[in-house]
Amino acid sequence: MVAGVQIHAKVDAHNPILTDGALAFLAALHRTFESTRHSLLVARDDAQRKFDSGVPLDFPPETAHIRAEPSWHCAPPAPGLEDRRVEITGPTDRKMVINALNSGAKTFMADFEDSSAPTFANMINGQVNLHDAVRRQIDFESGGKQYKLSEKPAVLIVRGWHLDETRITVDNTPVSGSLFDFGLYFYHNAKELIKRGSGPYFYLPKMEHYLEARLWNDVFLFSQSYIGIPHNTIRATVLIETLPAAFQMEEILFELRNHSAGLNCGRWDYIFSAIKKRRADRSAVLPDRKDVTMTVPFMDSYVRLLIQTCHRRKVAAMGGMSAQIPIKNDPQANEVAMEKVRADKFREVAAGHDGTWIAHPLINQIARKVFDENMLGPNQYHVRREDVKVAAADLLNASVPGKITQDGIRSNVSVALAYCGAWIGGNGCIPVNYLMEDAATAEIARVQLWQWVKYGARIDTGEQVTTQYVDRIIAEQAPGIKKIAPGVKEDHLKIATKYLCSKSGNNGQANF
Repeated sequence: MVAGVQIHAKVDAHNPILTDGALAFLAALHRTFESTRHSLLVARDDAQRKFDSGVPLDFPPETAHIRAEPSWHCAPPAPGLEDRRVEITGPTDRKMVINALNSGAKTFMADFEDSSAPTFANMINGQVNLHDAVRRQIDFESGGKQYKLSEKPAVLIVRGWHLDETRITVDNTPVSGSLFDFGLYFYHNAKELIKRGSGPYFYLPKMEHYLEARLWNDVFLFSQSYIGIPHNTIRATVLIETLPAAFQMEEILFELRNHSAGLNCGRWDYIFSAIKKRRADRSAVLPDRKDVTMTVPFMDSYVRLLIQTCHRRKVAAMGGMSAQIPIKNDPQANEVAMEKVRADKFREVAAGHDGTWIAHPLINQIARKVFDENMLGPNQYHVRREDVKVAAADLLNASVPGKITQDGIRSNVSVALAYCGAWIGGNGCIPVNYLMEDAATAEIARVQLWQWVKYGARIDTGEQVTTQYVDRIIAEQAPGIKKIAPGVKEDHLKIATKYLCSKSGNNGQANF
């Protein structure tokens, strides 16, 4: 056992992941970077207090010279990342890993964050599955069907800086969930990936400041030296999924420029963040979730600025994920849903995105066809979008057509209850009414209920949204949740119901 490291969970004695070497690496990462991480999280709280007091978000004046300097560019695409027109994401269970890597998508993003419930078993088994997948030693049998693997690169989505991994402590302090996910995957797989012609590639979520990107860059430099591989081997794509990060995209790329693989429009988390960061702004109240589309002003501005920023710095501008999934046994309804996917992917490729995300293997052909027909080369870096002029006010323009309706409230309640119930049971993404829901979409549902209560919003019938109103809808919806999410257990649903009732009032801003 490594000095100062404790494991507060049951672990198989033959587990190939939590080796002494890997734990020593985690300890080194923790002791080197934990104090910086903590100070950056404190800075997030300080920034939120400023937003709450009425200080508007804006582009940082101290980094204007970085935004103005045209000569710097990011690293060229690493092996396997030259063409990213379709990427598939999902949790890290064994069957999903195999199906995703066999889907025909260019890349699989193994999601330890929004698609995974963070039980210790899920976190460790996911690492085991990726360890085996990297070495092409993974297979799976279910119902007499054999699942085997093809050759495709995998990219790890780590947890955000704000999350701890409490089951592992170093010097009596929990390690960062980010460093836990990154460290174990990197330590065990980086050299093997390089040997196979790929490399250690990551998605970095939930950042709120360019100094958080600087911390990641320092982690990368330290880690490459630690195991003895060349600097700038790692590549990382940053998910722009918080409102503050949208004002610092140039700076985030600059901090990671020698390790950068681009930026991604993390649309669902971005909507959640826009509500949360502007929680003290009555003008930021949004209508039903279905009305907050990618074409409303603040979302469209964010997309256009991201594409312009990435292509100016010669790096990938990745699109996001439409929530629709195939509908079995109803061809007409399925065609309507798939047409929404086609329209979404066409909007992305026409805007200049270099690739897109999908959440279901059967959607790969649809997304691939749209990008193949409209993106003839491996990327669209030549689409500079010099026509784009996005000001701070554009990123904050919350004028969204739509209404708050009882159906919208019922939908939010159902999604939040179903997802939270599944999450408690260890499942991090579930289909609800033919939409794939994960932590990000559930967070939108939850925080919208809070926002509508806080500002006494009225639904289209004129009735005011109050805590008592939401509690009544929760009581009405709860008995039917198992019909739309059959895997949710009754005791988990009770916990979810109690939790959601507690979050529609003044305590609604707690982190998930």
